[in-house]
Amino acid sequence: MKRREFLATSAALTAAGLLPGTLLSEAVKQENEKKFPKPLEFQMVGDTKEFELFIDIAQQEPVPEFEFHTLSFNNQIPGPEIRVNRGDKVRVKFKNKTELNHTIHWHGLHVPWRMDGVPYVTQMPVMSQQEFVYEFVAEPYGTHFYHCHWGTLLHMQSGMFGSIIIEEPKDDPIKKKFPYEREYTLIYSAHDTNFIRGELNYMLDRMKERMYLMKNGRFDKERFATFDTKEQFLEAIKNGYSPPYTINRRAPSELPQPQWFTVNGKSYPMTPTLYINEGENIRVRLINAGQLEHSLHLHGHDFWLVCDDGLPVPQPWQQNTARLSPGKTLDIIIEGKNRGIWTFHDHDTSRVTNNGLYPGGTLMALVYEDMPPEEAELDMMAKKMGLKSLPIVALDE
Repeated sequence: MKRREFLATSAALTAAGLLPGTLLSEAVKQENEKKFPKPLEFQMVGDTKEFELFIDIAQQEPVPEFEFHTLSFNNQIPGPEIRVNRGDKVRVKFKNKTELNHTIHWHGLHVPWRMDGVPYVTQMPVMSQQEFVYEFVAEPYGTHFYHCHWGTLLHMQSGMFGSIIIEEPKDDPIKKKFPYEREYTLIYSAHDTNFIRGELNYMLDRMKERMYLMKNGRFDKERFATFDTKEQFLEAIKNGYSPPYTINRRAPSELPQPQWFTVNGKSYPMTPTLYINEGENIRVRLINAGQLEHSLHLHGHDFWLVCDDGLPVPQPWQQNTARLSPGKTLDIIIEGKNRGIWTFHDHDTSRVTNNGLYPGGTLMALVYEDMPPEEAELDMMAKKMGLKSLPIVALDE
């Protein structure tokens, strides 16, 4: 088969996979469930829920035929979802399987300060093949996330993030106001794959050099740019030391310029689908683990904003566009009041592209499961093109 014929056949098969006849099939819905964070299993050790996390190099495939090396928790992008109840005692045994330094920060959680995961402030970084145990009581209620806090631009846009949900199983304040049975977690990020590739290779080489020097007893505070106090740092400058920012390793033009935008590690047309029925409420947990802001707009509905940074808002209000800033979490309730297939996307169109090509990125759909297939029929002109019904996978507009 010629390449052009292969691509045409593949496109037709992809489109067929999204027709209402199959979009609502059990097989397609089961496959869709895999596009949401997987729950991390735990063991009860005494009265403590014990989890295991590790960081390693993995491959991320936001769309078919494109993948890149990145970093991840437990070889999953996003990392596995940790679900606990408010007040649970939690222990996370963390291992670093890479040759880079890492920590875990529990974003939005009220942990003891030594468990906060900030390198050189609350703990030393977890070095290659080393372990660290985090212990805390799960507080407060709500949607939160964890991420590596070794704060380089590489780590920020790599896959080292995951959701942590703290629940009130017997007294959920959101369920009281908006009874719901289904919920979805969506984690947004942005990636400059060229930057990730170059910086990952550079940092691995740099860490190998550092590990070699440490192994051979040639540890030097100035070479490692690590000092005990500010006074020691200033004294080193007085003696001729040049800080790394005066001989910057990268120019401003080399800062990351994301060209891939993902939801749960996937870009359109591989992004997850939100399913709903008429008369149903669904809860959607929105997490921005990346460095760019997203303006998330839902067509055909006004949703309720019910939680901001995990905290229930005193008075939920309706809107159809949510501003999701870096590090932000928002919870929304969508009411099934307008049957159809509806777009849920970033209104900043640059975030709805794949490698600069529209459509792509964070484009998603809200799909009513109880919609009759005949409602999605196309007109005669579309049928003459060999198309059958909506939605259609468009890869280049």
